[in-house]
Amino acid sequence: MKQKNLEEAKAVENPPGVIRKTLAYNNEAMLCHFTLKKGAKIPLHNHPPVQIGYVVSGHARFLGDNEFEAKAGEAYCIEAGVTHGTEALEDTIYVEVFSPSREEYEDF
Repeated sequence: MKQKNLEEAKAVENPPGVIRKTLAYNNEAMLCHFTLKKGAKIPLHNHPPVQIGYVVSGHARFLGDNEFEAKAGEAYCIEAGVTHGTEALEDTIYVEVFSPSREEYEDF
């Protein structure tokens, strides 16, 4: 298992206005912290891992096959293979767990 605290974790900005920090992972699961600036968008995509999230602050719209909005204090689950994207309706922070881990986010 690899792990870092929020201050130590490498900040990766992709796409613009979206900063991801991978905090911990093993082969079965991964925990990431995301900061989105108001108006930032994550394009529609899909991936094999299940994605479970919790909005720490802000408000985001999740686009795609099952559109919904999530505000601070709300949790969500995006099933494996479901097409989705995100638009930050205000400055937003959320944490997400991916299961299994996403190899492309293993950037310690």
